[in-house]
Amino acid sequence: MEGMLRFSEERFSKAFYYSPHSLSLCYLDSGKFIDANDSCLKMHGYSRDEFIGRSTLDLNLWVDMDERAKYLKDIKEKGFAHNHEVRNYKKSGEIFVALSSGVVIDLNGEQCLFVLKSDITELRQYQREISRLDRLNLISEMAAGIAHELRNPMTTVRGFLQILGQKERYIQDREHFNLMIDELDRANSIITEFLSLAKNKVVDFKKQNLNTIIKAIFPLIQADAMVTANYINIKLEKIPELLLDEKEIRQLIFNLVRNALEAMPPDEYLTIKSYLDGSEVVLSIQDRGIGIPLDILDKLGTPFFTTKDNGTGLGLAICYSIANRHNAKIEVKTSPEGTTFYVRFKISA
Repeated sequence: MEGMLRFSEERFSKAFYYSPHSLSLCYLDSGKFIDANDSCLKMHGYSRDEFIGRSTLDLNLWVDMDERAKYLKDIKEKGFAHNHEVRNYKKSGEIFVALSSGVVIDLNGEQCLFVLKSDITELRQYQREISRLDRLNLISEMAAGIAHELRNPMTTVRGFLQILGQKERYIQDREHFNLMIDELDRANSIITEFLSLAKNKVVDFKKQNLNTIIKAIFPLIQADAMVTANYINIKLEKIPELLLDEKEIRQLIFNLVRNALEAMPPDEYLTIKSYLDGSEVVLSIQDRGIGIPLDILDKLGTPFFTTKDNGTGLGLAICYSIANRHNAKIEVKTSPEGTTFYVRFKISA
């Protein structure tokens, strides 16, 4: 019997330490970790010495304390919690999404909590991307038709306003006419941006190097940074040529850089990188702002959604459309220390 028990303990120990899933054990009352496998330590970004003997509160793991309260409510009322979707901080401050299940067990007369976690961050990002593309496709189908119908009457109105503004009897109203013309021009520029969302927009693909485009627009990016009293770092590695529409890639970089600069306080560095990652060329733009709130993160790239007083909400939507036309993918990683946008281009065969 003793031999069977020892064998069972050995099997549990191997299953615990070598499991690809995050497994941990903590005291129920204090929440302090008794043990954790390597998958758990890697998921959270801590060494064993940093993790064991501390609680989730000590480590500041919980992003949302309401999620913690619901999780503990199930543990106390049922003795277990099953597949709670939770958001946790890594040691680096990066947020990840996990499915967490826990069960109360007795360990040498002490009540403990055995926890299993699976990282579903990539799955949720993929689902967000599919949803975002669906929204973009719907709006892009509307864009071409609506833009044409709006532009025709606006052009007519603008023409008559110019004629009326030149007549002597309306000289006292000329300032008002000019204001109306300016507003029509502004509306027209928004329509032009709106048309950039159209998935059937004509693009001029040519084999060229992303680094060449970045270097060409670097002086303009530096000028933008000077306006916000910030600095630009570029770290460009050797990368292969891609099929790119230069005008569109310029617009994508400008939009991402300007968003990043607006997110940062003065005297900070924005870093632009290009590098090879397997079969992809990656453009990354990293700011040193305060991060993107979770409720806004899910809405990034939604046309006309903006948190700016004077924004149209089309800048990021256009970036996602450009990436889509280039068969590229945009990923976002955010933390209280800043946000990084990754644009991943597949290398042409």
